[in-house]
Amino acid sequence: MKIKSILNTLEEMAPLAYAESFDNVGLLTGSSNDDVTGVLVCHDALEAIIDEAIIKKCNLVVCFHPILFSGLKKITGKNYVERAIVKAIKNDIAIYAVHTALDNHKQGVNKIFCNALGLTNTKVLVPKESFIHKLVTFTTPENVLELRNALFNAGAGNIGNYENCSFSSQGLGTYQGTNDSNPVIGSAGEFVEGNEIKLEVTFEKHLEGKILKTLFDNHVYEEVAYEIYKLENKHQNIGLGMVGELETPMSENDFLLFVKDKMQTGGIRHSAYTEKPIKKVAVLGGSGSYAIKNAINSGADAYLTADLKYHNFYEAENKLLLADIGHFESERYTKDYIADYLKTRVENLTVIVTKIDTNPVKYI
Repeated sequence: MKIKSILNTLEEMAPLAYAESFDNVGLLTGSSNDDVTGVLVCHDALEAIIDEAIIKKCNLVVCFHPILFSGLKKITGKNYVERAIVKAIKNDIAIYAVHTALDNHKQGVNKIFCNALGLTNTKVLVPKESFIHKLVTFTTPENVLELRNALFNAGAGNIGNYENCSFSSQGLGTYQGTNDSNPVIGSAGEFVEGNEIKLEVTFEKHLEGKILKTLFDNHVYEEVAYEIYKLENKHQNIGLGMVGELETPMSENDFLLFVKDKMQTGGIRHSAYTEKPIKKVAVLGGSGSYAIKNAINSGADAYLTADLKYHNFYEAENKLLLADIGHFESERYTKDYIADYLKTRVENLTVIVTKIDTNPVKYI
């Protein structure tokens, strides 16, 4: 089995197109054409993790955080990033990172976070923008159903919780082919006027190549007229953070003790109590100070995230309980999710979850 086949499965779990533009996801070291000997899943691909992969004969390390985030101009082993990369390359270890590709997935990091707390009725907190495109094309009435269904099968027509969405309208089309044309209707040089159907479908932008191939393969015209637009609509099922509800409201103190236990954190920094019960909860694994307003606007009673600075706590404005539970802690169950996903979808594959604690933050 090639590493490439494992990477294809990981992309099904967390499409790389879902990642944020600043991120560095995907294959970071190694060749996808190598035979896979085993997979080691971790949170951070540190040098100790590479050592573990060598000992356990795993030549693919799947990590959450990319060990290579910004560019390297030299690789001399002078810091923890370079040491891990040097050792991985020397030992033919492939490193693959998922990070925000999994953050943005509706079943990813923040859904895992919600599940750990037993939250229900979940929805995305910060829907992804500039991700939905629209295809507009024109065809004959006889071709429209075949073309539409083929586009649906290619992934077009999904809007929120609905599938196979399209809009068709009838109009009058005209064309006149040159001497080099070979029209399906009419002949070269003839002015043709006839009924046409305007077909419109939306699609996620990373599917554009597949959608266009499907359009050309299933259209009857020699020259296919089409337009693609970038929509301003936010994607309801892709995005960062999530908001859900506790089954039973809790006092703020009881809620924080509950979170501390469930997320196994050594401590929680939080804003002043609002003296309101906690029912609706917003979460965002990792650094989430930028989404405080989103959490407030969602009507959440509490917002759980990490890496908050001193002045961020003022932003709670007594409208919700703001809590920093720790970066690693807010994402701690991610590696188990990745491992379970691979185990259930790839047969005869050794998948190991590291026991090494890569959390750099310690509590006294």
